[in-house]
Amino acid sequence: MLTGILAGLAAGALWGLVFVAPRMVSGFPAVDFTAGRFLSYGAVSLFLMLAVRKSAWPNARQALAALGMSVLGFTGYYLLLVFAIRDAGTEVPSLIIGTIPVWMMLLGKPAGLRLGALVPGLVLTLLGLGLMTQASHGAGATAGEAVPHLDFWRGVVFAVASMVFWTVFGLVNAAWLKKHPEVSATTWANWLGVATGLGALALWLAAGSDAKVLLARTDWAQAAMLCMATGFGSTWLATILWNIASQRLSASLCGQLIVSETLFALAYSFAWDGRWPTLVQALACLLFAAGILASIRAHR
Repeated sequence: MLTGILAGLAAGALWGLVFVAPRMVSGFPAVDFTAGRFLSYGAVSLFLMLAVRKSAWPNARQALAALGMSVLGFTGYYLLLVFAIRDAGTEVPSLIIGTIPVWMMLLGKPAGLRLGALVPGLVLTLLGLGLMTQASHGAGATAGEAVPHLDFWRGVVFAVASMVFWTVFGLVNAAWLKKHPEVSATTWANWLGVATGLGALALWLAAGSDAKVLLARTDWAQAAMLCMATGFGSTWLATILWNIASQRLSASLCGQLIVSETLFALAYSFAWDGRWPTLVQALACLLFAAGILASIRAHR
């Protein structure tokens, strides 16, 4: 259980980076950035599958499952998230994504666990979200971003859609791994990576910018480095860590650990903006952390 918890927290720390990465190349096309990140993930996965002897390859049914989940958990989810960050800033989308633990705790509760045991963690998480939402009202303007009203609410819709995508992925992915214990966490991460890379290539060919246009941008090298960094660390490595957590923990506890992604995303956002959280924001973060501890205690 401890290994699963540590793996889940480490995955959250890596995932939190993706909330700030698009802001580091502000104005870079969302489709191109999304495709670049997941093409990097696919390239790493394919290289390892070809380079490592006796690497397991999926059959037709496994490949189809990987393709479907790659859309829910990677290309589709992150493209919606990048659109949300573009329109609504960093903090509000990170808070909406922060409700994923609530849905996963309710929908992924083990049969033998009483709902009442989850109440403390749920209440603490919801209180933290409420405080942070209040403190972050107009977050885009607070961070020095001019976010038009209509664009802001469009970003909220994108964020909600991305939250639904990943909630479904988290539940289905955990169930699939438990049903197929013969598939290791790394093997499944590589299969998902190749499927995600193919989806990213199709996305870029269909809606991405021309290569000459991208290379003409002054920030193309910075964007490429961020795509490679998030593709390897925030995707390939984070997926392996999350798979380890999903194999060892219930879906409801895994869901609560996703709160760590929100905590790290907020911390990275504050660091990028060069400011400290307000007292209310700091209190909300403490409530998030308390919610994680309460959920771990409930599942012991």
